[in-house]
Amino acid sequence: MAMVCSGLVQAADISPGQQEALRIQIIEQTNRLDTLRQQMAEADAKLSEIKRALGIEKLRNTRGGTAASEEGRVREFSSFEIAQAPSMPQIPPVGQAPQSSSRDDRPPEVAPIFNQPGVLTPRGRFVFEPGFQYSYSSSNRVSLIGYTIIPALTIGLIDVREVKRNTFTANLTGRWGITNRFEIEAKLPYVYRSDSVISRPLTLTPSSQDQAFAADGSGVGDFEVTGRYQFNDGGLEKPYYIGSLRLKSRTGKDPFEVLTDDAANPNAHGLQTELPTGSGFYTIQPGLTFLYPSDPAVFFGGISYQYNAKRGNVKGHFTSGDKNLGDIDPGDVIGFNFGMGLALNDRSSFSIGYDHSSVGKTKVDGRYALNAVRTELGTLLLGYAHRLKDKTSLNLSVGVGVTRDTPDITLSLRLPTSF
Repeated sequence: MAMVCSGLVQAADISPGQQEALRIQIIEQTNRLDTLRQQMAEADAKLSEIKRALGIEKLRNTRGGTAASEEGRVREFSSFEIAQAPSMPQIPPVGQAPQSSSRDDRPPEVAPIFNQPGVLTPRGRFVFEPGFQYSYSSSNRVSLIGYTIIPALTIGLIDVREVKRNTFTANLTGRWGITNRFEIEAKLPYVYRSDSVISRPLTLTPSSQDQAFAADGSGVGDFEVTGRYQFNDGGLEKPYYIGSLRLKSRTGKDPFEVLTDDAANPNAHGLQTELPTGSGFYTIQPGLTFLYPSDPAVFFGGISYQYNAKRGNVKGHFTSGDKNLGDIDPGDVIGFNFGMGLALNDRSSFSIGYDHSSVGKTKVDGRYALNAVRTELGTLLLGYAHRLKDKTSLNLSVGVGVTRDTPDITLSLRLPTSF
């Protein structure tokens, strides 16, 4: 009772000015508490937005559970901001949420070194890709028509030829994304070829004088259409699988349409006076490509099977007149490739890989041709890609032949632009 009386006496001693100051202080503290509650609500909303943008559950499944630690760091940073809220006029953003994109479940981009791209075109987008390719090859051929009586001594005809071949190809390629997992591609090449042959005359008597023969050819090449489909949602330490189906036509001038010299010209005998720009056969090529992201690199590879359709009653065009060559069935091609891509920075990447094709024997009228052999083509590839603008990139690749029948050098330059 005495304490209550003492408190009443002390309250009575407070002046009106002090009472007004206490009232203002209580109002200010109440306003600060309301502001703090509002800032906490805003911080919770931002945290939820960041969680949705980052896809916490998807990261947990993709990155082996590291999403929990990421979520903990975001939550810890937000708690620090909330604790500092009374002294801050506004809460700064916790972080910049990544832009939403339909490409989140698509493979990472790497410098392309093979014919097929690794990343599909997004739905509704169109990519126009002009390209240029140059290849050079050289080979030596020695034909012995006779018999050997003792080692290093041949009686008969000897034909020695050195062939140098240059091929320039300009490609116009367009890709259209039907869905985020399916795209179609069309390619139209224009080909210019030039061959130079240095040979010794095919005679019974020795000759020390070389003779040269040159031929070239240019025109539209074989038009082709390709469809690609991504089968699954990959991620870090989880591969992506992409299937493809390529169809190639016969729009280019084929080897049976050009004129071949079969006259008694020792320098040009058996050579084409005009070079073809197409293969002369329809082609169907299914394939499967995989990409395996493993930070900081991306491993990729693929397998394919190329079926070349048989042609019946093929006629060859020779200087002595047209001749019936019969039914020609070119050998099918089994191919595989593999490589690794590495991002140098946010605009550039580097790739290295190997491509191999095994070409089967050619059949004529159901039997293997007399000089038919299986041909192995192996190429070591290096590639570099640089993003010039947001929608334009520059891709450069260099191929070096590692087998005898492969072009010595192949240079490819592509400039894809998306719309």
